[in-house]
Amino acid sequence: MGPPSSSGFYVSRVVALLLAGLAAVLLLALAALAALYGHSARVPPSELHDRGGPHAAPSPPGRQETARTQEPGPTLETEVAPTPRNWRPPGPWDQLRLPPWLVPLHYELELWPRLRPEELSAPALRFTGRVNITVRCIAATARLLLHSLFLDCESAEVRGPLSPDAGDATLGRVPVDEVWFALDMQYMVLELGEALQPGSRYELQLSFSGPVYQDTREGLFLNLYTDQGERRALLASQMEPTFARNVFPCFDEPALKATFNITVIHHPSYVALSNMPKLGQSDKEDVNGSKWTVTTFHTTPHMPTYLAAFAICDYEHVSRTERGKEIRIWARKEAITAGNADFALNITGPIFSFLEDLFNISYPLPKTDIIALPTFDNRAMENWGLLMFDESLLLLQPNDKLTEKKTVISYIVSHEIGHQWFGNLVTMNWWNNIWLNEGFASYFEFGVINYFNPKLPRNEIFFSNILHGVLREDHALVSRAVSMKVENFTETNEINELFDLFTYNKGASLARMLSSFLNEKIFISALKSYLETFSYSNAEQDDLWRHFQMAIDDQSKILLPATVKGIMDSWTHQSGFPVITLNVSTGIMKQEPFYLGKVKNQTLLSHNDTWIVPILWIKNGTTQSLVWLDKSSKVFPEMQVSDSDHDWVILNLNMTGYYRVNYDKFGWKKLNQQLEKDPKAIPVIHRLQLVDDAFSLSKNSYIEIETALDLTKYLAEEDEIIVWHAVLVNLVTRDLVSDVNNHDIYPLLKKYLLKRLISIWNTYSTIIRENVATLQDDYLALISLEKLFGTACWLGLEDCLQLSRDLFRNWMNHPENEIPYPIKNVILCYGIALGNDKEWDFLLNIYNNKTKEEERIQLAYAMSCSKDPWILNRYMEYAITTSPFTFNETNIIEAVAASEVGRYVAKDFLINNWQAVSERYGTQSLVTLLYVIGRTISTDLQISELQQFCSNMLEEHQRLTVQAKLQTIKNENLKNKERSARIAAWLQKNT
Repeated sequence: MGPPSSSGFYVSRVVALLLAGLAAVLLLALAALAALYGHSARVPPSELHDRGGPHAAPSPPGRQETARTQEPGPTLETEVAPTPRNWRPPGPWDQLRLPPWLVPLHYELELWPRLRPEELSAPALRFTGRVNITVRCIAATARLLLHSLFLDCESAEVRGPLSPDAGDATLGRVPVDEVWFALDMQYMVLELGEALQPGSRYELQLSFSGPVYQDTREGLFLNLYTDQGERRALLASQMEPTFARNVFPCFDEPALKATFNITVIHHPSYVALSNMPKLGQSDKEDVNGSKWTVTTFHTTPHMPTYLAAFAICDYEHVSRTERGKEIRIWARKEAITAGNADFALNITGPIFSFLEDLFNISYPLPKTDIIALPTFDNRAMENWGLLMFDESLLLLQPNDKLTEKKTVISYIVSHEIGHQWFGNLVTMNWWNNIWLNEGFASYFEFGVINYFNPKLPRNEIFFSNILHGVLREDHALVSRAVSMKVENFTETNEINELFDLFTYNKGASLARMLSSFLNEKIFISALKSYLETFSYSNAEQDDLWRHFQMAIDDQSKILLPATVKGIMDSWTHQSGFPVITLNVSTGIMKQEPFYLGKVKNQTLLSHNDTWIVPILWIKNGTTQSLVWLDKSSKVFPEMQVSDSDHDWVILNLNMTGYYRVNYDKFGWKKLNQQLEKDPKAIPVIHRLQLVDDAFSLSKNSYIEIETALDLTKYLAEEDEIIVWHAVLVNLVTRDLVSDVNNHDIYPLLKKYLLKRLISIWNTYSTIIRENVATLQDDYLALISLEKLFGTACWLGLEDCLQLSRDLFRNWMNHPENEIPYPIKNVILCYGIALGNDKEWDFLLNIYNNKTKEEERIQLAYAMSCSKDPWILNRYMEYAITTSPFTFNETNIIEAVAASEVGRYVAKDFLINNWQAVSERYGTQSLVTLLYVIGRTISTDLQISELQQFCSNMLEEHQRLTVQAKLQTIKNENLKNKERSARIAAWLQKNT
């Protein structure tokens, strides 16, 4: 059934077909009538048709098919004949990019969401709107395409051409014969009675209505929340990358910038916010006599549609002035009263001023509003003049002192403010170069925060937050380069997929590498030139490289082996990264692509390109001159190392290069000797690098696992917790912890690690016991402590187990004595594992009284740590029999099955309860559970047993999927088994 008509009745398919012939006969008369009444084409929603295929138009997420009431419009309705849904000729509506016929110049946009504070439970909130778009015609066309998705078009007119000599007076009107939608590419198509003329300007006048989304944060969406004990609602928008078309018909591409005059009609009890300051307010009365407020805003600068922003809320704010411009942070009233927004307010102005001074370009808007949304999917958005944040990323609570929250807020606020230059002022030409926005905003997060907090370990934090994650995911065969060719895109959802680890983290890493092989002065000078040249406009990647080349050509100190474009294209246009291998005996350096699981000759088979690699390096602790590896191999005699005890080389100074480094056996041996003799001679970032590179290279068959393990011998002298974190993440993996078959390795690893770990353990356990508050500004400790404590307890360190008991019991007896946040997951888990039903029931009671999802998930997982089968069985019974609103944050059966004891308990539980589990968590949950239960299988017999076990639970296609996945798990486990055996043998030899 299609969307309802404005009158509330529906036209069935049979009736529509019977009327088709009559409609054809009436078409000429209707066209004449339209001409008589100003050529307006009104398209009732029941007759909007998609020429994209045989299927009905999809409904938007969360939308319900209910009749709606509207204010009567002055425009005469001109019916449009229905077109068969299973046919349309090929045309520009089949392309992802808009045809270059029209350029938008200005939008007059009015939105009227029907949000009332007394009707928060209304099932389907909607909005109406009007938009007048001034366009310039570039090529003659009798057909207009613009973006629109899930909007009902009420009327469409085209006025013009406009007369520049008469104050844009309309010289005429262009007939609109038909309006239809091409849903696959999300176009509204206007068929005109005559062609628009090149060089002339026209005004498209469209009236429309659409849904306010409740289950997704796209387009115009609703947040329901509680403030000061009352249920409340707000509306906000998210347009990036392609959701402006869900709110108003528009030319929804980043290069099609225009100015906007925005008007929002809202209930008088709410405040309306947009990109620009408020221009004026007036009152309006609807047909039912209800009062509304009309808020208008000043004209925006030229900007893309994805930056248009609106919010309607019952919030309060705090404010300050920075260089004469007001900054306001809006949040729930109780959060403002509690001072939760103060930290963000205090850092926002100085960050703006720092970036203004850095680029010598003033922030162009007269104000900045920042709004904290109760639910924004842990995101933030840089809308010009109206930045939006998930409140968890903006508001600082009193109990956040011992979390990394303060640092995280600083980085995210810096990132979004960085976008005011990279993205808002200068925008990429199209989404294939979105990394120009996100990569540089991510890079400058660290420059900003380092400026205000110079004591922060900048390189180690960049590694932990940015580099480590993307190096773990990137490889030669990943189908994703940072900069993609436009022709590679065929569907809109591919644009949404670009907002990933490669755009943000790899983009930031490449910007950092570029800065490192130039210097900060040249780097910033080039960016200033780039930003000045393309202000209020759009740029390609090559435009950026050209400005860097200009900066290089203006000096003579830095010489490059190729143009900036040649160097950087080798990194942005191909996937993956190189492994740089140095033979310290011969000085021969070579590069090869990094693969997940290297096999012989794979380089020749799959990846023929090379990178132009900047090599910054140190020898015996002294920084050396930059060299370049611009071919597959090259000789650097200065990198040769002698047998001297003090001779060693490390490539990739401060890990500024986007690559991993390997050495010949002698090179690794020299580094290992230096670590055992004097580890502090090697900087922290390079101890971190050696561990991370070596374990990654060994896992993927570039070096032997023993080479990586040799680097851990010195760890008794290692007092940097971030280095310990890297070791433990690589050595004490989740598979190892949960695999009961690792009985040979566990006692050896316990003996080896505890001997070395005791010193760092004593340091931090003492801090936890005596003065935990000293950790609040130690970001690296805050992100590393959980792994350290979790490993110590898993290895059976009695002091760790006793500390877990003490902290848990102290919390039970005195709930105001919170468990320190950095180790809370560990203490909760071991408090349950070492306790009995008394501790478990206490935690269940705490869970039932919590409302925040994050806290409930934490407690739900902690309750699965019990080692008592009867408690775990009772837990799973609760999960499938209690209210659907209890234990709905995570799959409890999966959580139980993830532990060593729970795997068997969960398997037995499934035998008798699989139907109830399927009803509670969905059929797909059974498939996932089988993967969790079967995570340690290593034989075909075990696969057969699991298949027999699940034969009654799954459909045929699911059984085939499970069989294939279990085979993959088996093969991976066999590979890991061989690796574990070698680790055990090495431990036996070195313990």
